[in-house]
Amino acid sequence: MSGPWGRWVALCQREEDALSVALVRVAVGFIVAGHVAHLWASGALPLVWLDADHGGLRALDGGVLKHLGGAVPGVVYPWAIATMLAAGAMVLGLTRWATIATWLGFWVLADLNGQAGGSYDELLASTLFLLSCSGAHRRLTVLSPSSTTSLACVRWLMVGQLVTMYFSSSLQKVSAHWVPWGDHMALWYILQQPTWQRVPMLWLAPWAWATRIATQVSWWFEFTSPLLLLAAWFRHTRTRGGWLRSQFNRLDARALLLAVGFGMHVGIEATMEVGSFSLATLALYVACFSPAEWRASLGAGADARCAERRHRRRWVPALRATSTRP
Repeated sequence: MSGPWGRWVALCQREEDALSVALVRVAVGFIVAGHVAHLWASGALPLVWLDADHGGLRALDGGVLKHLGGAVPGVVYPWAIATMLAAGAMVLGLTRWATIATWLGFWVLADLNGQAGGSYDELLASTLFLLSCSGAHRRLTVLSPSSTTSLACVRWLMVGQLVTMYFSSSLQKVSAHWVPWGDHMALWYILQQPTWQRVPMLWLAPWAWATRIATQVSWWFEFTSPLLLLAAWFRHTRTRGGWLRSQFNRLDARALLLAVGFGMHVGIEATMEVGSFSLATLALYVACFSPAEWRASLGAGADARCAERRHRRRWVPALRATSTRP
């Protein structure tokens, strides 16, 4: 094959080090296990995942679990335990099947009650599906890896998923309180709702103007999020020519956009109750950096630690030799 289609096929078949997707795997495994464990420990699990006849808030048909007995304690609790164990095995990189089991377990639980949870359920389930199609289990594993490569297109699909989530979110924020030509009061109203706020936020009244700025920054960040995918691609192909590519890389637009997003999610976590949304989203930030960049970053830290240990081995014996006992 030749021409555009041939180049597209070659691009999709390209492999790279699995380090980036393996880091996503570890993060998502911890998030899923922690999410289910938090629901269990807080007492929310029976309320949202059990049928009303067994202590839940509403009647549930059981989804996939109806073939095993429905949304009853004898089915839901073992399923939740199995999902947490699979997520733990996924963190350790035991096998691809651990990732598949985590995806299946979490997807079934999140699908039990359409009135509970949030968009991060779908985000985590989609990420788990992509991870199950990658070679993420071969890297950062407690086992001896047979190979350390993964299809590069899986990582790029994760970046695309992140951009799709942000951009579609901006298109849904069409009220007069969100859009640039409106009053920019969306975040102020959100922070005054007990459903969302971590603590009462009336103390914020003298600084309500700051919420108007934050409203605009978050909306524009989400609306222009496709630039993140473009910036990541320009960073990946930075050896090629082109004025626009050189300008993006000169400022490292990718890092600037991710820094804005990171700050936005820190603010969300500090002030709002949004479940695992921010953690699930930030896990995908890892995929925005290539394996080579992660190797350079992690390798520099490892080199520094090795140098420190060599320094200690060199000086500690000398200090001991010159010391005297009292």
